[in-house]
Amino acid sequence: MRETSPELSLTSRELDLIHRYWQAANYLSVGQIYLLDNALLREPLQAKHIKPRLLGHWGTTPGLNFIYVHLNRLIKAHDLNVIYVCGPGHGGPGMVANTYLEGSYSEIYPDITRDSDGIAKLFRQFSFPGGIPSHAAPETPGSIHEGGELGYALAHAYGAALDNPDLIVACVVGDGEAETGPLAAAWHSNKFLNPQHDGAVLPILHLNGYKIANPTVLGRMTNEEVKNLFLGYGYEPLFVEGDEPAPMHRMMSETLETALDRIRHIQRPAREGRATDRRPQWPVIVLRSPKGWTGPREVDGLKVAGFWRSHQVPITNPRGSPEHRKLLEQWLRSYQPERLFDSEGRLHPELQALAPTGNRRMGANPHANGGLLRRELELPDYRDYAIDVSFPGGSRAKATRHAGKFLRDVVRLNRDASNFRIVGPDETASNRLDAVFEATDRVWMESIEPYDIHLANDGRVMEVLSEHLCQGWLEGYLLTGRHGLFSCYEAFIHIVDSMFNQHAKWLKVARELPWRRPVASLNYLLTSHVWRQDHNGFSHQDPGFVDLVANKKAHIVRIYLAPDANTLLWVVDHCLRTYDRINVIVAGKQQAPQWLTIEQAATHCAAGIGIWTWAGSRIAEGEPDVVMACAGDVPTLETLAAVDLLRKALPELKIRVVNVVDLMTLQPKSQHPHGLDDREYEVIFTRDRPVIFAYHGYPYLIHRLTYKRSNHDHMHVHGFEEEGTTTTPFDMAVLNRLDRFHLAINVIDRVPGLSITAAHIRQQFRDKLIEHARYVREHGEDMPEIQQWSWPYKTAAEAGD
Repeated sequence: MRETSPELSLTSRELDLIHRYWQAANYLSVGQIYLLDNALLREPLQAKHIKPRLLGHWGTTPGLNFIYVHLNRLIKAHDLNVIYVCGPGHGGPGMVANTYLEGSYSEIYPDITRDSDGIAKLFRQFSFPGGIPSHAAPETPGSIHEGGELGYALAHAYGAALDNPDLIVACVVGDGEAETGPLAAAWHSNKFLNPQHDGAVLPILHLNGYKIANPTVLGRMTNEEVKNLFLGYGYEPLFVEGDEPAPMHRMMSETLETALDRIRHIQRPAREGRATDRRPQWPVIVLRSPKGWTGPREVDGLKVAGFWRSHQVPITNPRGSPEHRKLLEQWLRSYQPERLFDSEGRLHPELQALAPTGNRRMGANPHANGGLLRRELELPDYRDYAIDVSFPGGSRAKATRHAGKFLRDVVRLNRDASNFRIVGPDETASNRLDAVFEATDRVWMESIEPYDIHLANDGRVMEVLSEHLCQGWLEGYLLTGRHGLFSCYEAFIHIVDSMFNQHAKWLKVARELPWRRPVASLNYLLTSHVWRQDHNGFSHQDPGFVDLVANKKAHIVRIYLAPDANTLLWVVDHCLRTYDRINVIVAGKQQAPQWLTIEQAATHCAAGIGIWTWAGSRIAEGEPDVVMACAGDVPTLETLAAVDLLRKALPELKIRVVNVVDLMTLQPKSQHPHGLDDREYEVIFTRDRPVIFAYHGYPYLIHRLTYKRSNHDHMHVHGFEEEGTTTTPFDMAVLNRLDRFHLAINVIDRVPGLSITAAHIRQQFRDKLIEHARYVREHGEDMPEIQQWSWPYKTAAEAGD
């Protein structure tokens, strides 16, 4: 750390004011956990003044409050644009207390007035039925980070800083959180932050030594070990350590000045065109303070402050125990509330003057309510990238290849706005989106060798082999008002299941808060999917992410299964226009038949589901004998191939083909806004005819979505059955009974009378399966008739239109 200049040292008066402001935040934090009434202790504390259920977390809170007041001082001194990302789990009491003190809380929630009555309401609502959660939730002003689950704070912070050159994101990382895998990887985000056009992240590692019932790993490491760890990560560590408030206040204010100086020293030359080839060494502050700082040292003769017993509620029974109640009152009065709040319960003016004003308050910063800053993407016309489809199956293409060309021009059109990024785990090219590299490169702040390809300091594609980082970066980017796309192998998107859960919950709550403005949707493009793993094995085969997604609130999630390139173009364009949603798009990257013209695709996708009249049998009068439904590119291919087999073998059979793009249309309209009403559903699927449904994922999901429908008993779903490893594309389908022959056999088994009259046809299909098994194991590829199959009906007359 540099030598401190005299002008950076706090005067005695500044020190007193900062300390009292910190006491005010601590008092309000303790009051939220414990008090139901008598908010400012204007009378002796009684049992009736205490909540019957004590919920909340004290241990981390005084450190969070300490950081907040010193960030306020820094913001005011330098007119800074700062947001606060609170990583330590349930730090909600501190975040609520500080936004209340600065005034932003009461502006959003006018009933929580800035007086005694307001403080009483503030206390009562915390972790109380009908109130607010105990963590820094969407309800908390200034928050972009749900504190209910650990590990994501730092990735969110870096995502927020990207393309925000004037923003500093102060990110507090608890030492419990620092033990998680996502957080450990997130320290490497500094290799992707460009000081020329990105903001800065100031990580503050808060080491208070303990988690819920154990010491923390980093908390027990020596300063030398911690220093070496962060030097290895590429940071400059600055230490603040102690338990005496006065010297700690002085050290923290001086260290924050040093950190700001370092940030400016990095950014200034980069923005003046004087950047060096060396990656910047950004500062990180390591704050060691006691867990439960300023709280009771002992309770019932047991150590509390500076130990894990202060993690949640240090004094456990003040309502029922006079001794505990006396201890709680002593603790609250130790903050001297009469020196903090006037007779009306308002913060004393000299303390109020410490807080920033307007949008400089961290609780009112518009970057923490990103919808206020969101600008619509400029999108090209998706129809300009369409595949020419002269008749169904008459063209072949790689669907994601054409989506990549569309995304290339999304990047081009929005480069000046700097509000669109693509993230993914080293798979942009593998997923056939490499056309984007005609417009941009991968961002890379490490050294770049002459032979490297598509690496640059200012790239718009972010690739790292951590799905956690990709998800966290994109969430932070979206929540601060920008747009993006996450491309990933289908099987490995499961790595972020829990992060998806948290973001879905955030969106669900945020949509119910009128002051939270809509943010751009989180868009997943899942490819390299389960049915085409020609060189990968069983480990790469899992289509179950959509099952998780389907559990979430209907107004949050959408699932799209594109059967070909033109439908994928429509879906990607549509998803990039939406907000406050999570869109999951599943599409193949392999060469495959193309079924619909761009006009047909637009009509089909807008409806989300439709009867493909050109694919059904020629006999159109009356209801069909069987409905053959499909969702997904390979299921669509195999369904149409099965229809071809049946039309040739059983020309009198009346077949209806239904394709599903928007999976949520299968639910009743009462459950999902995209769902079909019962009448529409029955028109498509009939009331009582067998439905052979070829589905991309696990069959159970289709049953779950349709179980209330009138003909659910006639729904027979083929999908992934956890079979198959490295094998041919068609063999993957056969092993899971999703292939054309199994589908055709099931039709014969399910249509009344066919099991007898068409027994010989069934046997022919069974023989083909035996022939396939023999051939693929001898030749290592699919039979020529499988590889060369194409939809044979090229005119409307042939197709039966």
